[in-house]
Amino acid sequence: MSTVVNEVLSANQAYASNFGDKGKLPMPPGRHFAILTCMDARLDPAKYAGLAEGDAHVIRNAGGRASDDAIRSLVISYKLLGTRAWFVIHHTDCGMETFTDDVMRKLLRSSLKTASVDASGWHDAGGGGGSPEGEHISWLTIPNQEQSVLEDVQRIRNHPLVPGDIPIYGYIYDVKSAS
Repeated sequence: MSTVVNEVLSANQAYASNFGDKGKLPMPPGRHFAILTCMDARLDPAKYAGLAEGDAHVIRNAGGRASDDAIRSLVISYKLLGTRAWFVIHHTDCGMETFTDDVMRKLLRSSLKTASVDASGWHDAGGGGGSPEGEHISWLTIPNQEQSVLEDVQRIRNHPLVPGDIPIYGYIYDVKSAS
């Protein structure tokens, strides 16, 4: 792991050396919008949405789902920092499509070690040390991309802390074509 730490620290030094006046950017996003998207490493919201530092808020979680915490962040983004439009962007070939809540709960009950996947599904690494605490979490898995985007946009739209006049757009990003 020390190799990764060194790579990250080195990359930060290079970034900081060219940072310029970005430290003077205002806290509110300059383009007045926020994106809720997946944490998938293949997605680069700055590139696919044409963003530079200071342009927009980007909220990421597994699946880009409208969890309570994602909605909390969107409400703060609007109420305190002035965003005026929100994008919910899921993507094809998402890992959240590869399991169910029951699969995740079973894996966690068995072990806290990293699981593996093959053509027959997810498998526990073994070793014990599992926990039943996963039973209390909705893992917000994705059985259908179109439906999950629609559900998330509707969940945000219908939340009592979300103003009715803020536009909320839903999209599915294709990881194969980048559109």
